[in-house]
Amino acid sequence: MKVINPLKTAFGKGKFSRVRNAAYRQWDDAFEVEFEDGLSFLEPHATIRKANRISPKAAVERIEVEAELHSGFFVHYDNGQVAEVSWAFIRELPPKK
Repeated sequence: MKVINPLKTAFGKGKFSRVRNAAYRQWDDAFEVEFEDGLSFLEPHATIRKANRISPKAAVERIEVEAELHSGFFVHYDNGQVAEVSWAFIRELPPKK
């Protein structure tokens, strides 16, 4: 199932908003990301795994919102790998080839 979100903007045109909270929803296999301006996005786990080259067998251990600027979050896996996810990865559409 492909979800097209009309709230996402073109790459490089998004307006910065701090990440308020990030949570892993195991039943959806996706991350729910809330921003301070009230928007919330559900980002598929497969997308984050692919972007960060995370092993398919790795399980989510914990999620940590970037402490200083709240400009993204880190996903820590049980095998020691860490995925870094910025606010732009969630709020902007990828550039077209």
